[in-house]
Amino acid sequence: QVQLVESGGGMVQAGGSLRLSCEASGRTFSTYNMGWFRQAPGKERTFVAVISWSGGSTYYADSVKGRFTISRDNAKNTVYLQMNSLKPEDTAVYYCAADPQYYYSITTSQGRYDYWGQGTQVTVSS
Repeated sequence: QVQLVESGGGMVQAGGSLRLSCEASGRTFSTYNMGWFRQAPGKERTFVAVISWSGGSTYYADSVKGRFTISRDNAKNTVYLQMNSLKPEDTAVYYCAADPQYYYSITTSQGRYDYWGQGTQVTVSS
């Protein structure tokens, strides 16, 4: 089992940037696909971005493509989400999650992710 801890959330004005980090504990981090999801108040949790275990493949939700970048550093057991040009609609609790089925292609489906962090709040003011 892997445990995930997000950090880097906060409050920023529209157009600003934040970088979220998710540090994982466990010896099998490098074999997990890693994803970011978010949940706005009163809304269901939705997909944001995913990166394969090797870092060779990424995929983004249409709403963040071109503004957000997911990356990972397996030596540090950490996955990042660089968020630029933030908009008020990006306001949400952001969660990182681990998909242990690295031998399958990356997925946006939440059901494939077995491990979740506690979340970090991102608030974007207009």
